[in-house]
Amino acid sequence: MSDLVPDIRTPVPGPGSRALADRLRRVECPEVTSLGVPPIFWECASGANVIDVDGNRYVDLLAGFGVAALGYAHPEIADAWGEQAQLLPHAMGDVYPARVKVELLEALTRILPANLGKAILSSSGSDAVESALKTAMRATGRAGVIAFEGAYHGLGLGALDTTHREFFRAPFEERLPRRTRFVPYGDAKAVREELARGDVGAILVEPIQGRGGCCVPPPDFLRELRELADGADTLLLADEVYTGLGRAGSWLACEAQGVIPDVVALGKGLGNGFPISACAGREDVMEAWGESRGEAIHTSTHLGNPVGCRVATRVLEIMDRDRLPERAAVLGARMLERLQAALADNPRVREVRGRGLMLGIELVDAADARRVVSEMLCEGWILLAEGADGRVLSLTPPLTISEQLLESGVDRLVEHLRA
Repeated sequence: MSDLVPDIRTPVPGPGSRALADRLRRVECPEVTSLGVPPIFWECASGANVIDVDGNRYVDLLAGFGVAALGYAHPEIADAWGEQAQLLPHAMGDVYPARVKVELLEALTRILPANLGKAILSSSGSDAVESALKTAMRATGRAGVIAFEGAYHGLGLGALDTTHREFFRAPFEERLPRRTRFVPYGDAKAVREELARGDVGAILVEPIQGRGGCCVPPPDFLRELRELADGADTLLLADEVYTGLGRAGSWLACEAQGVIPDVVALGKGLGNGFPISACAGREDVMEAWGESRGEAIHTSTHLGNPVGCRVATRVLEIMDRDRLPERAAVLGARMLERLQAALADNPRVREVRGRGLMLGIELVDAADARRVVSEMLCEGWILLAEGADGRVLSLTPPLTISEQLLESGVDRLVEHLRA
């Protein structure tokens, strides 16, 4: 795969995208896709490039919410996907599993810390967080959870209870268990105070907040959480759906800080486009679930889907073979330094931060962030504004993106911030 520079041939969005927006408006729930300004509609993708229905070529500096860690249409992943689909597309995952389910679970043990040896597979990051929360309940008997302001853990009702943003919570507040206590992100003292109140089975943390705006905590924060959890006989749950599997420059962002959680949730890049996720934990913690008696108490129809398992196993092999976590660490450090140097005296920029290929530029004005996103899109560069008020420009490109192309995108972004 070779990454190509943008090639924009029509106004953005083009006539094809506008026509599809009109068709979508007639058939989709209106809350799902924002159609006020018609979005671009994708047709195909390869590497870091996306082609829309009007033939415009873009560079995706987001890797599709961090999913396309190996880039789009990676040939080895496409081959694994197609071969498994022809051989066995579905199995009865918790009754009569496929062999590839075992192979994926074994592969996870090879890249995760040694004590995170048993896992539950599922289909989305939110599902993996649900598994982690249920695991904590089974292991401790306590339903209380400490989570953090700015946290995003998914929108299933259990995960939603630990997601902080009122925008997501308010419409469903009456359906939530309300067993989560939120404290400021990075504030270990506040965690200690909540633990003293009792009934806490888990501390749930993102090592770097993703949708919260690429928020990086103080250097000792995760270690302090580990000590607090141990002292209170409470489990430390790491939501590494975004940060894990190389995104932040190591297999686990927690591990790079010298911290091993009791349970970790993985997703996004695990399937490189196929919806699959995992919740892995300490053997003694996972054994608190007990043994199946023929009817699992936490399962789903597509648990251990053979195509997903084959793809995810291949993803892990390629990441390991090509040393992509290490590449993300080195390339991300270069881009962070480049951005910080170029924007150091820019009055519109509040902070440039991140780790690995998970970078954020916090602006003073959310409207400015929206303008930059729109202008960059019109030039063929895809990025988003994250955070509760949309002031943080987020960069999470494929871990395989060429350094030259990423530098070009970063330089264009800097120019727009100087305009």
